[in-house]
Parts: sequence; C-alpha cells; structure tokens
Amino acid sequence: MRVYVPTTLTGLAAAHEGGALEASAAYAVTPALREWYVSDDLEELEYAALNRAAQSSLRLLAADPAAPRRRVVVALDVADSAVRPFPGDEYQDQASLGRVVLPGPVKLAKAASVHADVADDEVVEDVTAAVAAVAAADSGDQDAQFTVDGAEDHDLLWYATQEIPSLLG
Repeated sequence: MRVYVPTTLTGLAAAHEGGALEASAAYAVTPALREWYVSDDLEELEYAALNRAAQSSLRLLAADPAAPRRRVVVALDVADSAVRPFPGDEYQDQASLGRVVLPGPVKLAKAASVHADVADDEVVEDVTAAVAAVAAADSGDQDAQFTVDGAEDHDLLWYATQEIPSLLG
C-alpha cells in the first residue's frame, strides 16, 4: 500500500541521517477517502491523500519554527497489514479523510519518492502564511482557511529518493 507521510525538511534530514522516518501518522487511500471522493481512479485518490499529507505538513511546520517553510511528504510502500485506522477517526472530517497510523519508524529505504515545495520566494511566502493560519483554520476561521488553501495552489515537486541529498542541500 502506498502511504504519504507528512514531514518537514528538518524531519527529512533526520530520517536521511538515521535511515528511518518517524511516521506515526500518514495518509492513504482508505475506504472513507474513496467514499468521500467518489472516484475509482487510483491515481486521483492517491493525489488526494498526498494533498492531505501536505496540509498536515503545515501543522508540523507550525510546531517547528526553525524548519524551512516548505511542505514535505514522503511516499512509502508498506504492507497493507502495517497500516491501521487512526484512533478516534470513526467519523472523519474532510481534512482527516485517509489518515492512518503506521507502527513506529519506517525505514527510509522503503520510500518510493519525496514530494516538496520548490524553494521559490512566492511559494515560501504562501506556505509561511498558511503555517501561521493553520490553527485558526482548524478552529473554523474561513479567512484563515482561505490562506491555508493558498498553499495548495502550489503543487509539490516530485523527487526520486536519490535526490534527497540535493533537496536537503
């Protein structure tokens, strides 16, 4: 199963150095995501899961003021049996659809790809604004949600796992 793990460049650097990614929460194509998205196109559903992980990356950035203001998502292939439903998510709101739990750290060697914002001034500015607004958006502030959605206007770039050192450099 393909899962999308939100992280930051700081988290990716630690995973690259230590060989494992702290991945307690991730996003995947779950039955709830399929039902909400009403699509049979797996590629479309995986893109939706990737976007949810990217939004979750904003929360990680908010918790780490020193991290560069770029969203990062690691795509991993794991056994279906390794993925568990997120506790307490019997009813999932739209933002948490597809959220799953992975048991502990995952070897970075299982990564299929990394997705990250480009180091562009406009993107970094929009992501920085989204990070500042994400808590208010989570509380229902529509203006803050508009700001958070502004970060989603920027697609994450795809990086092969061999490109992680240059992404970090």
